[in-house]
Amino acid sequence: MTTAPTFRKEERIVSNVLIESLFEKGNSQSQTAFPLKAVYLKTELREGCAPVQLLISVPKKRFKHAVDRNRIKRQVREAYRKNKSLLEGTIEEGQMLLIAIIWLTDKHFATKEVEKKVISILKQIAR
Repeated sequence: MTTAPTFRKEERIVSNVLIESLFEKGNSQSQTAFPLKAVYLKTELREGCAPVQLLISVPKKRFKHAVDRNRIKRQVREAYRKNKSLLEGTIEEGQMLLIAIIWLTDKHFATKEVEKKVISILKQIAR
């Protein structure tokens, strides 16, 4: 019996130090599958951290209403939760992968469309 995929708090990037290291110039790589852009970085594993950590950003500049931003974040989070198994085997022992997914447009997309884009990005990162 397999357990359902989950997205726990340990899998979220909450540390400012990790966020800064992810967005430092020259260190990270990025992939785009419109309307999403993923910035990712492989780094050394830290004590008490999950091997893959995710940050989802929907800029206030794109959506003024929090309801809209939260809906998009929920769509991306769910798509990641269902498909994070695509990243298995891409991280070596003692390494961790930081991923920031950023929404690029001011338009809404259907959940299936968002899921296709997240799958596309995860496959690109796994290469």
